[in-house]
Amino acid sequence: MSKPAILLITCDELNKNTLSLYQNEAITTPNIDSIATDGVFYENAYTVSPWCLPARCAILTGLYPHESGAYSNFRKCPLDNGIPNIFTELKKASYHISMFGKCHFAPVPYGKTRPDLTLPYDEFKNYYMSLGINHLDLEDDKQVSVWFMDDWAKEAEENGVLTPARDAVWNRALQKVYPFPGKEEFHPDIWTARKAISHIKDANASDPFFAWISFSGPHYPMDAPQSYLDRVKTDKLTPRVLKEGELDAIDRIHHNSYHGNGNIDGASQAKDRACKNFSEQYWLDMRHNYNANVLLIDDMVGDILQAAKEKFGENVLVIFTADHGEMLGNHGLWGKHNCGYEEVWHIPFFIKYPDGARKGEHNTDLINSLDILPTCLEAAGADIPAISGQSLYHKIDRQYTFAEGEGYLAVTDTRHKYIHINKPRERYQELLDLTEDPCEFENKINSECHQGILATLRKELIDHIIRRVLP
Repeated sequence: MSKPAILLITCDELNKNTLSLYQNEAITTPNIDSIATDGVFYENAYTVSPWCLPARCAILTGLYPHESGAYSNFRKCPLDNGIPNIFTELKKASYHISMFGKCHFAPVPYGKTRPDLTLPYDEFKNYYMSLGINHLDLEDDKQVSVWFMDDWAKEAEENGVLTPARDAVWNRALQKVYPFPGKEEFHPDIWTARKAISHIKDANASDPFFAWISFSGPHYPMDAPQSYLDRVKTDKLTPRVLKEGELDAIDRIHHNSYHGNGNIDGASQAKDRACKNFSEQYWLDMRHNYNANVLLIDDMVGDILQAAKEKFGENVLVIFTADHGEMLGNHGLWGKHNCGYEEVWHIPFFIKYPDGARKGEHNTDLINSLDILPTCLEAAGADIPAISGQSLYHKIDRQYTFAEGEGYLAVTDTRHKYIHINKPRERYQELLDLTEDPCEFENKINSECHQGILATLRKELIDHIIRRVLP
């Protein structure tokens, strides 16, 4: 049998509970859900970082951030293009490599951005191509694409969309929530799907084909077109998960983000940098818009799956997941910075295997983002380099998984979580127990009956790092 086409479809900052597969009643996501129902639903899937760059580089390499060196959105730590990655290794197996949408494999120079000008970005595209991509239509994040002249920005400028989109991003009064201010066909996620579908239709069905379709939504700004906002059942929006006073203690990681001068993404949009200052109407509007963007992406996924079926038949491996999640107002927060909460760490992960194999399987193995690369390589019959990920064509025997970032380490066994943060102005330790406290309201770090599991998780973190740092 010929090598399967491989489609890796990712969303940026997708909270899994917005999919109807997870009983969200405000929207219906039949196309995304179908990947799980026609394939394998991986129940215990986790990201390896709550930040975009390290999470994406981990998908690309099958390596944890501390192994690849790509561990921060902000420090100068682009992925070394000498490290084997999903592009280079599939190319060795004769695959044509294409990517559409967001890359973010190198830190964005946020400090250079200007409200009145979209800056050059060719250097970034050239770097991304050097990682092994044959064809790239770049839309490198909804905000980045108005700050820097990527492929989306160039077309948006030609069609009168770039300036209003840039103005909306810089308008602090909008607080990152507004209807898309331009032609619907130029919404970044619709544009990304259009480019991917066109490339699939032009492909030679007999040639090995790989596409990473990387939606930059529903990551903020929450900017769904009005037609999608009209389709959300706002009366069915899931209530926010909250507990009065849960972040009052100064030892909680997000105490400052809730009460003032905080660092989670949403805090920078709130009065006094305090997420508690957002109104209930704001939370409703934000969650309404976010759900609308998920609905849009589901429509686009449906169109992509149809194009792939028409071109390749059933000989397609489809992987759907997210780089990480989004708090979405739970615990009074939005964003993902420093988060070990389920909303961010626990991600959707579905695979439709070629020719209907494993249809309807519900898998409970503990998996993570690193497992994407070896799974794709095994499907392609390619050699798998020395990595930390494991192929999902086999049973995964993993007891713990880890999340990493700048000054951030976390470990979980799916019941207990230990999060350790050590930065110049942020030093925190949290222990969470999802059996006793499924909503993650309480820090058990000083609980006498949890000291045994705390010691175990700390040991696992040390063992995890020391193998690389001091082998």
